[in-house]
Amino acid sequence: MALLATAGAGKSTLLRLINRLETPGEGEVLLNGEPLQACSGQRLQAIKKDIGMIFQNFNLLNSKTVFHNIAIPLILQGRDKAFIQARVAELLAFVDLSDKIHSYPNELSGGQKQRVGIARALATNPSVLLCDEATSALDPHTTVQILLLLQEINRRYGITIVLITHEMSVIQKICHKVAVMQAGRIVEQGAVFDLFAQPQHPVTASFVQSVVHDRLPQRVVSFLQRDNGARALRLEFVGATAQQPIINHLIREYAVEVNILFASMSEVQGRILGFMIVQLLGEPDETERAITHLVDAGVKITHV
Repeated sequence: MALLATAGAGKSTLLRLINRLETPGEGEVLLNGEPLQACSGQRLQAIKKDIGMIFQNFNLLNSKTVFHNIAIPLILQGRDKAFIQARVAELLAFVDLSDKIHSYPNELSGGQKQRVGIARALATNPSVLLCDEATSALDPHTTVQILLLLQEINRRYGITIVLITHEMSVIQKICHKVAVMQAGRIVEQGAVFDLFAQPQHPVTASFVQSVVHDRLPQRVVSFLQRDNGARALRLEFVGATAQQPIINHLIREYAVEVNILFASMSEVQGRILGFMIVQLLGEPDETERAITHLVDAGVKITHV
């Protein structure tokens, strides 16, 4: 699950409400169906132990080794030494840092520091993992590696991951659901593919267009409007439709010429999402028949 918003929209505050670092002024926060406001004492502490946290800037203790940084939550729980050693070794193997067990944070790269942070967050076997801009401080290659690791955590351990980000490309790669925030409110939410294909709110649309390019430059649009009146259409292809030779069939079957102005294709949640902007040149009756054929083939059409 992703929380998507620009800076200052309230996404980090919402994360602090989930882990009870903040208390809501109104409404309620439910974790696994349990209202957090009603919890206190030992019950609240037990709930907090069920929530792991990954930070943007790693938040490691520079004076402690990798082993000790990961062991801290277990030490605070009062676990015995043998358990701690076994658990830390298991987590280091999972994040592929077994050879760094005695290293200090200043000896690690940014990606390695974040892997240590992830291992620490997993130490207590949480059911929920909160990620606050976990990849924002990393280079693109390292970001991909960390996202793949988060995917593996979700797949192997069944942990719910709540990911705060302003990067649509991060959501495109690993998330299943997304909620879009503006000024402290959720303005749109749903499955990631649905929001990529059909964003309803202007904020969502602006984020989507940063990774899924489906618009012509305004200068080109103005030129088309002054042109010979040929129709400019935006075609949307989803799933199997994106892999069919629909345009080729259109040219063969109808007396129209197709001028392709723009085309793009993206993969979202394992499904193909394609966009094309075209001009149909021909007699009005024939272009209408061609458009009907596109609609019947499952292509969504809007006028540019």
